[in-house]
Amino acid sequence: MIIWLNGTHGVGKSTTSLRVQQLVPDSRVFDAEKVGETLMDIKPGLPATDNFQHWPPWRPLVIETARRILDYTGGVLVMPMTVLTEAYWDEISGGLAEHGIPVKHFVLHADEASLRQRIMDDAIMGPSTFRLSHLQTYVDAAETWLHAAGEVVDTSGIGAADTARRVVDALGGA
Repeated sequence: MIIWLNGTHGVGKSTTSLRVQQLVPDSRVFDAEKVGETLMDIKPGLPATDNFQHWPPWRPLVIETARRILDYTGGVLVMPMTVLTEAYWDEISGGLAEHGIPVKHFVLHADEASLRQRIMDDAIMGPSTFRLSHLQTYVDAAETWLHAAGEVVDTSGIGAADTARRVVDALGGA
């Protein structure tokens, strides 16, 4: 099974994923961003883009990598990754389904003031104009498809430990 933590940049997916992994037996964290980083390292580079998710190889490589990890290790993958393009989510979730891999899709959400504060106060990345510039993209996705495609977990005013507990509680018997 895959526990996919979606949501805008800076909402706390990576931090929460580590907490979820501690709460779910036989689980591992796989950050699909590493697949994008691998593609970014190709020399000469792939066609210019502002987001590696736009490169056609990224999505099937995420599917195949997740499948191969699960084939090798079994258990559960916790995947923190922002996917705000509906067609990309459909391709990834559909590809995983074709391999018989169940996906529990959670959308971590926070009000805009909380998000801006988290982004500006991030002790690891520091203030990020990239993250701030993608807030509207998240709002647009949330209003049109994203919140309907996953279980929304409101993280406003709570930390990663409480968010992880909400995610794990929502798994129920899964």
